[in-house]
Amino acid sequence: MTSGWIFLISFASIAAGVVLGMTLRARLPAFHLSGDTKEVIRLGAGLLATLAAVVISLMIASAKNSYDQQDAHFRQLAANIVLADRLLAQYGPEAVGVRKLMRQAVPAAMDRIWREKTTSSSPSTAFSANSVAEQLHHAIEMLSPDNDAQRELKPRIVEASADIAHARLLLFADSDTPIMTPFLLILIFWLTVIFTSFSLFVEPGAVVVTALLVFALSVSSGLFLIADLSQPFAGLMQISSELLRNALAPLN
Repeated sequence: MTSGWIFLISFASIAAGVVLGMTLRARLPAFHLSGDTKEVIRLGAGLLATLAAVVISLMIASAKNSYDQQDAHFRQLAANIVLADRLLAQYGPEAVGVRKLMRQAVPAAMDRIWREKTTSSSPSTAFSANSVAEQLHHAIEMLSPDNDAQRELKPRIVEASADIAHARLLLFADSDTPIMTPFLLILIFWLTVIFTSFSLFVEPGAVVVTALLVFALSVSSGLFLIADLSQPFAGLMQISSELLRNALAPLN
């Protein structure tokens, strides 16, 4: 479920709760809305509000942590690619073919990362390197040093290549963690009950209705934020691909 749908569903549900509360207020006898009944409902709503606030804050912290981890892995991948290209440039003309192959592998890797993260593939799917990445790894292994400088650079290039593969695997392993639908539905139900209790004990008016809808919009935007952060490669706050796209300058 996308962050946009989560926002719309939560806002519609909470708004429906507001309408339900106002409808019940108009139809229930007055003695149902006063005294002990009013106190019990307020206490229950307060308990639910506290529980929902704690859950939402924990969800935001968890989603932000997941987003930051993916961003760090992505930046590490870009840094390793730049380092490997610099080492290959120092290696000499013999590595020009490898550098060209790297410039083919980077766009292919970008397309695959964004495709993996924006499709609902099974998280248990095994990772496998694409053909361009395999060719790049083989080309690096086949470099044959001709002098001491190249012999010194070869292990560093191989190490940088391994670091690239490691960062790519981390991106795959730390896959997106979408919000579980049952958990989300329960949270929206709590919020709907809370707003129903709000509108149950107040006289409906323009200011009251506007305030409740603004509050509903605010809470729904919080759920939108959680859903968007839990998918770092999709949505409004997705990680930009420009860092990796501009990591390697074109070869003359």
